[in-house]
Amino acid sequence: MALRRALVTTARPAASRSLYSLPALKFDYGELEPIISGTIMELHHSKHHQTYVTNLNAATEKLADATAKGDVTGIIQLQQAIKFNGGGHLNHSIFWENLAPPSKGGGGAPEGELLSKIEAKFGSFDAMKDKLSASTVAVQGSGWGWLGYDKATDSVAIATCFNQDPLEATTGLVPLFGIDVWEHAYYLQYKNVRPDYVKAIWGLANWEDVTKRLAAAKK
Repeated sequence: MALRRALVTTARPAASRSLYSLPALKFDYGELEPIISGTIMELHHSKHHQTYVTNLNAATEKLADATAKGDVTGIIQLQQAIKFNGGGHLNHSIFWENLAPPSKGGGGAPEGELLSKIEAKFGSFDAMKDKLSASTVAVQGSGWGWLGYDKATDSVAIATCFNQDPLEATTGLVPLFGIDVWEHAYYLQYKNVRPDYVKAIWGLANWEDVTKRLAAAKK
């Protein structure tokens, strides 16, 4: 059966007050093959990301109710669910935009100011790739590896985050390019060989999107 094109989630009834929805992809699930299989993409986007969206909407509704009631204990109890599911929604929304099939510009190398900042910080694009790859592979358990922008120094930097912790809220760095190393992102295809997945994903890097994120972060 042909792989379905990713679609924006249909809005729920008004009574649910849903604020967040699953973003559409700019490519078919199968277009990232052979680097990421269509099966993984479909599960990752339509199941895992959708779960973060569903749970984030539920948590924010409960937060609104707790706030209206002045229930401080309830407000505090909801913070972890909002951080985890909100981070999952933010991280994956960036991740999908960071990827592109080679036929649509994925892979290659950055240019212009982005490349200049990478070279200024790491010496070369390849050196940055090696450092980010090593840091991402070394994440214990589940998490993300990131290339981010540091507004204070007008430079790029590498960081890792555990679980679904969002980069900017956690470190202050504006996310530019992220690599998801939760097992659901690669295990069906790469099994437990995380380094092979991280090495391969550079072939899908959408540097046009990363460049736009840098420009937006500098404003």
